[in-house]
Amino acid sequence: MTLKRIFAAAALVMAAAMPASAMDAKLYPYHSKENYCPGGLQPIVMGGVICCGQPNQSMTYAQMQAHPVAKRTHRAASRGRLVCPAGEKGCYRQ
Repeated sequence: MTLKRIFAAAALVMAAAMPASAMDAKLYPYHSKENYCPGGLQPIVMGGVICCGQPNQSMTYAQMQAHPVAKRTHRAASRGRLVCPAGEKGCYRQ
C-alpha cells in the first residue's frame, strides 16, 4: 500500500467520523515541500492535526496562533546612580 493511499483512506475515515458541527470547523492550509494527499486535496491543519482536505481559511495555523501585539522593550531608569553600601540594609539613588 502506498503512502498516498494511506493518507487518502485516513482522510475519508476522518471526514466520515466528523459530526455536522465539525464540518464548520476552521481548516488552515499547511505548506510543506511534499504533498501526499490524493488528487484535489491538500495538507491542512484541523485542530492542530495535519491531514488532507480543502482549507476554508486564507491564513496558516501558525499565523493564526501568532500574537498580534508587538513586544515591549524596557529601558533602564536614568534617575541617578544606585548606591548599595556594604553592611547596610537597602539601597538608594544618588
